[in-house]
Amino acid sequence: MLVACKRYLEVRWLAPRSVDGFASVEQRAALLRQLGHWRPGTMGRAVASQTLFANASVLDTERGVLVPGQAVLVDGERIAGVGVGLDSAAEARVIDVHGMTLMPGLIDCHVHVTAASAHLAQIAEWSPTYLAAHAQQIARAMLQRGFTTVRDAGGCDFGFAQAIAEGLFEGPRVIFGGRALSQTGGHGDDRGRGRTAHEPGYSYTALSTICDGVPEVRKAVREEIKRGAAHIKLMLSGGVAARAINRGLQCGVRTIEHGNLMDASTPPLFLEHQAFYVPTLVTYSALSEHGREFGLPEDSYRKVFDVLDAGLRALEMAYRAGVPIAYGTDLLGGMHVQQLHEFAIRAQVQPAADILRSATLGSTTSAC
Repeated sequence: MLVACKRYLEVRWLAPRSVDGFASVEQRAALLRQLGHWRPGTMGRAVASQTLFANASVLDTERGVLVPGQAVLVDGERIAGVGVGLDSAAEARVIDVHGMTLMPGLIDCHVHVTAASAHLAQIAEWSPTYLAAHAQQIARAMLQRGFTTVRDAGGCDFGFAQAIAEGLFEGPRVIFGGRALSQTGGHGDDRGRGRTAHEPGYSYTALSTICDGVPEVRKAVREEIKRGAAHIKLMLSGGVAARAINRGLQCGVRTIEHGNLMDASTPPLFLEHQAFYVPTLVTYSALSEHGREFGLPEDSYRKVFDVLDAGLRALEMAYRAGVPIAYGTDLLGGMHVQQLHEFAIRAQVQPAADILRSATLGSTTSAC
């Protein structure tokens, strides 16, 4: 399957997918032989001058239709055209993908590439090189699921994003925000009850940093921007509270993550401030079933059930109100494998075409 981020139109090469599911082993092998320029460690980028994919069924997520008999022309690392009768160079490689589907790359607007365990406080004690080894495996698996861009909502730094961009690691493009900002005792304060110290520079592998009051928040934001952060993650409450959601929207926060406990007063604020909603329903489902298995502390495990059922109600409320919705998962540890299950959960509320739009078109605006 060829997947391409609609926003950036950068080519990534994955195994082909047939209309009815994964292509046969023979189809996959034949296509990969034709794509002889693939080599691991280059993010799967194309290095031939032009490649023409013929007889493709192209999934148009904007219109929600599958368009048969299309050609897709790739010039270097860019998609140069999609349609019928495209002109290509005489030396262009032509690959017949009849019976297969080409679609835009998926975008996950809420991941934690470095969340190799559900016990986030323990990650703060890990070696950066050890964590990078885990994160590289997580990122590669995301790409193989069809995600070509991810927005990291806490933990990933400029070094990991640069390693992906330079082809040192395989994975999707990472739009990172560095450490999330939390107040003392807030959602990102992982210190135990008996620990009060928070020495500067304590851990470079922590997903968050603590800052209280305007001067500390201003400095923390400047630090993350200095390191190249594309966005700033604010942990305004325990992660999902309605009061914090509304306050954030009123103060200009661009995207609201989770939002399980929003109430009827919230959707109008989204529309008024042109903000995006990023539900992460799959993480609560995964944590309720496998959280303990992958290291989630007991007190955090109990809290999952306070918001588990509220997530679908929040999604339905936002969807009916016309709130712009992007795709997010927020999975931790061994639960990253459920990244695509968010589609199935949202299908209880949204039509399939709208979910696909949220994971492609909707996410380009909110994440990129």
